[in-house]
Amino acid sequence: MLSVVKKTNKTTVLFVLVFIWTVLFFLQPSPLSLVQDYGVFTFLGIVGAIFANSTGAGGGVIFVPFFQYLQFTPDSIVATSFGIQCCGMTAGALTWAHHYKSEHKFDKNWAVLPNNLVLCVPAALCGILFVQYSQAGPELLTQWWGGASNLHIMFGVFSILLSIAIFASIPLLKRTEFKVTLKKGDLFALPFISFTGAIITAWLSVGVGELVAVYLIVRGFNVTMSIAVAVILSAFTVWTALPYHLVVSPSVVFEVVLFAGIGAIVGGMLAKYVVLAFSVQKLKLFFGGWVFILGVSSLPLF
Repeated sequence: MLSVVKKTNKTTVLFVLVFIWTVLFFLQPSPLSLVQDYGVFTFLGIVGAIFANSTGAGGGVIFVPFFQYLQFTPDSIVATSFGIQCCGMTAGALTWAHHYKSEHKFDKNWAVLPNNLVLCVPAALCGILFVQYSQAGPELLTQWWGGASNLHIMFGVFSILLSIAIFASIPLLKRTEFKVTLKKGDLFALPFISFTGAIITAWLSVGVGELVAVYLIVRGFNVTMSIAVAVILSAFTVWTALPYHLVVSPSVVFEVVLFAGIGAIVGGMLAKYVVLAFSVQKLKLFFGGWVFILGVSSLPLF
């Protein structure tokens, strides 16, 4: 799976993404009016992508509550979040893959990265396709959560659980010795977590990267490598999820994606430097607290 990213020149892909964005922008009937109405979403894209690509958590953790505040429909919230993440997670995945190739290709602590992706990516894609294109997917959502109308409750519960997992993993970040090989249990656990996480991602636009990153950190693998795996995995996942929201059930708010997407590309490129410049423990503490606050605020407690 990593070979798909490794064989692609990062600069070329990013140039293509920016070129496509520029063409789409100037094809709009009134570009300047769009800047006035939607330009603020560029900042949202930058923040969301930095968060997503520096922690392994999806940008939906930032986008979902913001779109809920703007009273987007549940379908539009998820679809628009996927659209933005396709930009940010792609930029982040290419950046992390380049970091691996240029600096850690022969690092024993990073040697399991390709194997992790081989185990996680197919399972995650199966999870997305199961939810979106099978009859059992919507039925499962209704049985578990009462349908898409309860998106805010689902997001709140997941965010609180995620923040607890982040806090619990912080003491583990002090390790100086890391696991360098996968055990038999990992061969079953990683596909299962990826499949289950992708189901949650199809509903909330967050899930699979977060769960895989936490699992790898708890298991004792290198923290930065775990984040890189989560980001690359999330990029594959959101690109698989997006076509459904473009063709089968069109619900993407294109104007928001246009401006937040370019911000997400910038944030995706900057995230690696945030991780390398600051203490991972402090980043986890800050983002864990932020996710907890967002989760509590999404629940109908007040």
